[in-house]
Amino acid sequence: MTATHGTRRGSFAGLFLGGLVGAGVALVAAPRSGKETRQRINGFAEDVKGRAVCYARRAKEKATSAAEKGKDFVREKRSLLTTAIEAGREAYAKETLRRTHSCEGYEKGAGTF
Repeated sequence: MTATHGTRRGSFAGLFLGGLVGAGVALVAAPRSGKETRQRINGFAEDVKGRAVCYARRAKEKATSAAEKGKDFVREKRSLLTTAIEAGREAYAKETLRRTHSCEGYEKGAGTF
């Protein structure tokens, strides 16, 4: 995530929270009867709750999607890594076998490989 993207998200969250607080204060400070004010507060609370549930659902969907993409990425890279390790083992085994059956590195009189 870039710094700009994080700043935008933070600005949006601050704007949203400020709007909620301002609306709540306006509801309480408005000159209305107690019953009407309670009804408006309850309606406002239901609206906020609905928006929060929607936001949470979207966030969960995005997190689930990101987790699945991450798992797929790891599976793919694990497969590539496993293939590379196996190829390295086979190459090592072939080279070891080739060296044991040849006279490569033998120094006359030294008796070493």
